[in-house]
Amino acid sequence: MMEPILSTHGLTAHYGDFQALFGVDIDVKQGETIAIIGANGAGKSTLMRAITGLLKTAPDAIRLQGESIGGLSAPEVLGRGISMVPEGRRLFPSLTVEENLLIGAHTRTGNGVWNLETVYDIVPALKDRRNHPGTALSGGQQQMVAIGRALMSNPEVLLCDELSLGLAPVVIKEIYASFPKIKERGASVVVVEQDIGQAMKVADRVYCMMEGRVTLQGRPDELSRDEIHNAYFGVSA
Repeated sequence: MMEPILSTHGLTAHYGDFQALFGVDIDVKQGETIAIIGANGAGKSTLMRAITGLLKTAPDAIRLQGESIGGLSAPEVLGRGISMVPEGRRLFPSLTVEENLLIGAHTRTGNGVWNLETVYDIVPALKDRRNHPGTALSGGQQQMVAIGRALMSNPEVLLCDELSLGLAPVVIKEIYASFPKIKERGASVVVVEQDIGQAMKVADRVYCMMEGRVTLQGRPDELSRDEIHNAYFGVSA
């Protein structure tokens, strides 16, 4: 079997005295799209924060290409090849679209497949608006700027936290339509989603979380509606 490019092993995480994650095990293989689903407070965003080094974890709890990265800082994790599209996009309002994109390349070392032209290739509309303020775009276009900014670091793994939040269904569909091109260029993708239907459409495998634990995992075509309902809400269907 193919070795995972990213994996967690008994991952725990705390906010002070409050424990938010309890022994979370996930793995992501090269070229996969993994969806993490669950209700508010399930621990999905905490998992993303732990993987990116924003929360302290045990060194061996997170591995990238077989190497322990759990004890690294967020800049070090980014330098190793994990980049995140944060919830809420968080563009710099004083910068243009292109300047926001170039910020993503700041920590990059060496050459990779992602640069301004390859980002504009998957989202041509951004090239037309490259000199506009980033926050002057529509919500969907701002989300694509945030994705492009993350890609500019040439990540091995792209983490996407709640991409569809606050966006119209037609816009969400356009955003997720870019994923095949992203995967073709070598990045594995982890998507955090509350929208179960959307997650099932885009993911090769799904992990469901509840109260800081993984309650279900599998391929979308292997999981029944009742299984997902029980894992998501913790009650019988």
